[in-house]
Amino acid sequence: MDIFQERQEELERLEFQMGPARGKLALALDVLTEALVLVGQHGVYCTSVRNPSKPAMDIQMVLAGLVGAKDLIQGAMLEIKKP
Repeated sequence: MDIFQERQEELERLEFQMGPARGKLALALDVLTEALVLVGQHGVYCTSVRNPSKPAMDIQMVLAGLVGAKDLIQGAMLEIKKP
């Protein structure tokens, strides 16, 4: 099942509120936020051997990628909003 079917109601609500492009971007932000939470929880259990207070290096890289993707989407939403 793809994201358009899985989250159809949420997507329709966001597209109605923000328009088609911004609604899809808002849903993408929600999905990325949920992924960040899940990876963050996993990072609690998979700590770095060198520094036990930090997640394992692969988890740090995934977190950095997700945060970067969120930043890009937020930037695109701001550009779309400009008159």
